Amino acid sequence: MSGSIEKQIQAEATQIDSGGSDGIDRRGFLKCMAWAGTGLVWTFAGGVPTSRVFGEPVKPSVQSDFTFVQISDSHIGFNKPANTDVTATLQAALRRIDAAPAAPDFLIHTGDLTHSSKPAEFDALDQILAPRRQVFYVPGEHDTSVDDGKMYLDRYGKGTNGNGWYSFDHKGVHFIGLVNVVQLEGMGKLGQAQLDWLKQDLRSVKSSVPIVLFAHIPLWAVYPQWGWDTSDSEQAFAMLRRFGSVTVLNGHIHQVMQKVEGQVMFHTAMSTAFPQPAPGSAPSPGPMKVSADRLQSVLGITDVSFVAQRRELAIVDATLSGMTGEHREPSL
Repeated sequence: MSGSIEKQIQAEATQIDSGGSDGIDRRGFLKCMAWAGTGLVWTFAGGVPTSRVFGEPVKPSVQSDFTFVQISDSHIGFNKPANTDVTATLQAALRRIDAAPAAPDFLIHTGDLTHSSKPAEFDALDQILAPRRQVFYVPGEHDTSVDDGKMYLDRYGKGTNGNGWYSFDHKGVHFIGLVNVVQLEGMGKLGQAQLDWLKQDLRSVKSSVPIVLFAHIPLWAVYPQWGWDTSDSEQAFAMLRRFGSVTVLNGHIHQVMQKVEGQVMFHTAMSTAFPQPAPGSAPSPGPMKVSADRLQSVLGITDVSFVAQRRELAIVDATLSGMTGEHREPSL
């Protein structure tokens, strides 16, 4: 990430919510943080998942099997100072997707479609996304807090199980959409019924098949003090140990963070609506306000590449304002 962008954000950001102070060492979090990235174009080539910036051509050496796009946390209906027009920034991200040389096969939205679960908010999102491409959804807590997700299920849950979990196969990859926002206990939770379903779903999938798991709240312990974790995710990952390639996509925290554990690559996406503070860098999570002329510098697009053979992960960020920066972690 561009150091100047990070300094500007930290210097100018003001937290809307208030609470107690933190006392942790944040260096370890910040060095693997990328602030700019509303969506990702994911490519599968020979079962290896990589991603790139919207509009960036595929490298000649990469023969992709297919691509898809992840966006997250559009929060349609939000209109506070952190972003008074979340519809416009979502549309800006979609324009970057549409500018790509080749259209993605589909789009995945990893939750918080709306801000208040109101019918008009769902209607507005449908008008923006429905005409564009096939979209797969999982809910965020803002989509389920009013009615336990009944309205969400009526619109997007047809053919799913329980509170909206499901799976599908696409060109040799097995996708699993999980719901961890209904049984909230200070952090995400899958629940025994969903875990039982996952075990059954994976039973017929060969270990050589790449797995893409997506849910709203992170399925790894990003920052449990803020609820940025899923309490029973370890039970799910115990079922995934036999698979050679597992990619986990989440939203919720409105910033890009990544880690690799063995064969599992974890990635969280930026919001298309507003940023949130880095873990522990503010009294509490919540919408973070930056000056209007810099909003598009914290809502952008991110390139994350994972080369399974070398176990190497690289992140390249490009904001909606056109600023770019690079962050590279050492090979693992």
